[in-house]
Amino acid sequence: MTDDIDISFRLLADDDWDAVVALEFDAYAADDLSEGREALRARGRSSPGTCFVLEHGGKVRGYLLSLPYPLHRCPDLGQVEEADFDSRNLHVHDFVIAEELRGKDVALRFMRHIREQAERQGFERISMVAVRRSDILLALLGYRTHREVAVPAGYGKRAVYMSMELQGPPAGQTDSAVRTPR
Repeated sequence: MTDDIDISFRLLADDDWDAVVALEFDAYAADDLSEGREALRARGRSSPGTCFVLEHGGKVRGYLLSLPYPLHRCPDLGQVEEADFDSRNLHVHDFVIAEELRGKDVALRFMRHIREQAERQGFERISMVAVRRSDILLALLGYRTHREVAVPAGYGKRAVYMSMELQGPPAGQTDSAVRTPR
C-alpha cells in the first residue's frame, strides 16, 4: 500500500454538506441509489462522532457516514430516520471517494481510519451493505458476508450485508473527543 497521496481525515462539519451531497449524487445517481440531502443529514446527525470526511488539496473529496445500528439490520434508503440506537455495532451507511482518487489505496486508508476510530470508541463490530461488487474488496479486508440478512431492495440487486469483528481499543486507551456508544 502506498501512502504518497496527501490526504487527511476529520470529523464531518456542518459546512461540508454541499460537498457530501455532490459526491453522493455523483457516485449513486446513475444506479438510482442516491438518498438526497435530508436523509444523509439525518444519518449524520444521529452520530456526529462517527462521520468523517476525507480532504485532499484543501477540498472534501470523500466522506464516510456511520452510526451505531443493530447488528444484522441496515437503514432503508427510502426512509429518513432519526435513529439513535444503543448498539456496539458501528454500521457504515455510506462511503464515497471522489472518482479521481479511486484505485490509489485511498479507500484502504479510509477504511483503516474508521476501523481505528471504531475500536477506540469501544465498538465490537463494523457492518455495512456492500453495493456494486464492493463485497470482493471487503472480504479481502476481513469482512464476512451475511447472505441470511435481508437487505432492502433500494440497495440494488447485488447488495449484500457484511460485518467484521473488532479487536477493541488498546488497554487503557480511549478517545474522549469522539462519541462513545452507550
